[in-house]
Amino acid sequence: MPPLAPLTLALYEPDIAPNAGAMLRTCACFAAEAAIIEPAGFVLTDSGLRRAGMDYLAALSIVRHASFARFEQWRATAGRRLALLTTKGETALWDFAFRPGDVVLVGRESAGVPDSVHAVADARLRIPIAPPLRSLNVAVAAALALGEARRQLDGPSPAGWR
Repeated sequence: MPPLAPLTLALYEPDIAPNAGAMLRTCACFAAEAAIIEPAGFVLTDSGLRRAGMDYLAALSIVRHASFARFEQWRATAGRRLALLTTKGETALWDFAFRPGDVVLVGRESAGVPDSVHAVADARLRIPIAPPLRSLNVAVAAALALGEARRQLDGPSPAGWR
């Protein structure tokens, strides 16, 4: 069986521990790496994070970056493309062609990401939803994006997956 294409979900300064835990669990289920860009709005050992992530967190590679600048240094060194999930995105998630090594970035639940982060993203993706509604929960949006990326890169049902 060929290895799955590497993907990373990056959480920009997450501020709700249970949402972060759910996103980390999603990473484990989709064989994606996780990056947490600090500062977080909670202690990373928070019980809400552990409860939402359950025992799945042990099956996951999590890299912590002390700041967005440090994350950008890592990304530049690794040569990874940044796809930002945003309600202000120009490209629908379904129309974006994912590539191995892509990093999907989600913003803070309370504020998204600043304009400076929008400016460095290689792609700004939106998930189309029915008007007049504004957005999905960040953990739900992350799951949709990782699922779509995995479908594109590895097919609808990777060998050996349930």
